[in-house]
Amino acid sequence: MSSSTFEFFVASRYLRAKRKQAVISVITVISIAGVAAGVMALVIGIAINNGFRDTLQASLLGATAHVMVLTKDPEEGIADWRELDPRFRQLPHVVNVAPNLYGGVFLAGPLQSGGAEMKGIPVDNPPDMLKHLKQGSFQNLKATSGLPGIILGSRLAENTGMLLNSVVNVFSPRPEMAGPEIRFPAPFKFRVVGIFESGFYDIDSAWAFTSLSSAQAVFNVGDVVNSIELRLDDIYKAPEVAKLAEKIAGPKLNATTWMEQYHQILDALSMERIVTAVTIGLIEIVAALNILITLIMMVMEKNREIAVLMSMGATRRQIRKIFMLQGALIGVVGTAIGLALGYTLSTLADHYRWLRLNEDVYSLAYVPFNPRWQDAIWIAAAAIFVSLIATLYPARAATAIAPVEALRYE
Repeated sequence: MSSSTFEFFVASRYLRAKRKQAVISVITVISIAGVAAGVMALVIGIAINNGFRDTLQASLLGATAHVMVLTKDPEEGIADWRELDPRFRQLPHVVNVAPNLYGGVFLAGPLQSGGAEMKGIPVDNPPDMLKHLKQGSFQNLKATSGLPGIILGSRLAENTGMLLNSVVNVFSPRPEMAGPEIRFPAPFKFRVVGIFESGFYDIDSAWAFTSLSSAQAVFNVGDVVNSIELRLDDIYKAPEVAKLAEKIAGPKLNATTWMEQYHQILDALSMERIVTAVTIGLIEIVAALNILITLIMMVMEKNREIAVLMSMGATRRQIRKIFMLQGALIGVVGTAIGLALGYTLSTLADHYRWLRLNEDVYSLAYVPFNPRWQDAIWIAAAAIFVSLIATLYPARAATAIAPVEALRYE
């Protein structure tokens, strides 16, 4: 039997306590359960954080761009957007360029009226969110005969009572000057050709999309836009692309990234991730204390056996390794159980949507879970490391036993 095999054999044998040492066995089980509970809770907590972050990010980026080029003066539009378009397309990582015109409007529906954010987009270049509508078809937005088309968010359509193919009145917020008088233009009539649902309440309850030319008519601004949106093949290259876009755009325009637009939400989720890891990590500390108590009791209980092993030639290094292996075994078994339970529960909870939410408050219909295998690496490493730390004092105490003194009265 090799040295390592001997140490592992003794360590595993000590963990399988005899009937008269049942207390140690119970505490060992509690220690394993503590490690498993901590790992499981951490996996679930991080999966929830990942789920919220990924869902919100996908919803937001489905409606907006990775890089937006805007005017520094909100009252001015981008008149030379047709010249800038091909230059932006030549930038690295840029896969799509879309001029847009957006602004607030007032919608009058059969049930009630309300404000909305209208966004004029190129009909041959739809955002990802509008490629698969809940009702209707984006292709109907290209129709040139009859009333111009408009696509409403599902909540906006529900709140105003708009159905597919119904007619909605859109009021422009820009007044017209008729001599000395200020006159608001007559409402523009649109036909609802589609209803989208992003899953993000703030977007579904306030956004409306139409063709760029129709939006220009509503806002009475001519052939101008107020934003040029760039979509990238790597969303995390946005800061680099934004710097290059600003050089092309000139001094009157400014480029901003999706990270800057939604930094408050993203920062809050990052902080929540840290708080979750620290808070749930306290469970691992409790589990480590259980391991410490278990091994200390085992050193006291196995005092004679340790003395016999040392008198038969076992070195202090081997004795130390035996007790460190016991802590490692508890940590590994508990971590394996915790990972299995955590990933299983997270996957089932996300698939069956166990935790429902109030969309008016949380902007999501359910709590999303996204367990990532990468997180399992550092969670398992942290749990096993804490378990090993808990073995240092008991292992040192075991090596301090003097065989002669321990066996004198036996």
